[in-house]
Amino acid sequence: MFVGVHERQLDPKGRLALPAAFRPRFEPRCFLTIGRDNCIDVLTEEAMEDMAKDLLEKVRRNEISRNEARAISSRSYEATIDAQGRINLEQTLRDYAGVVLGEKVIVSGSFDRVEIWEPSRYDRNMEEGTALIAGAGA
Repeated sequence: MFVGVHERQLDPKGRLALPAAFRPRFEPRCFLTIGRDNCIDVLTEEAMEDMAKDLLEKVRRNEISRNEARAISSRSYEATIDAQGRINLEQTLRDYAGVVLGEKVIVSGSFDRVEIWEPSRYDRNMEEGTALIAGAGA
C-alpha cells in the first residue's frame, strides 16, 4: 500500500527520485502511465497487469471505448529504477501532467499506486477532496 505525500525535484534529464518508502515495492522496475485528473500513475507490474485486464474487460462490455484503452496503453512505459532510486519520466507523460524539468513535483501515495503531480494541480485536487470529506462539497 502506498500512502503519504512527498515533495521532489524533477532533474534536468527528466529523472525523479522515488521516495525511499515507495521503492521496495517497485524495484527493479515499475510502469508509468497517464492517470486521472492529469497526474502520472506509477504502478507495480502486478497493478499494471490488473489495470490492463480491467480495461480490456470494460472494452468488451462497451463500458469504455477502445480509443480510451488505446490512449492509456500507448502512453504507458516500463521504467527501470536506477541505483539512486530514480525513474525517468518520458516527455509524453511530462506534457500530460504539466510537470517541468528542474521544477518541483508532488509524489503522492494513492493506496494501490503512486501519483506524480504538478504542485498547483495537486493542491486543487486535495482542496476539492478534503471539502467533499468535510461535507462542504455536498
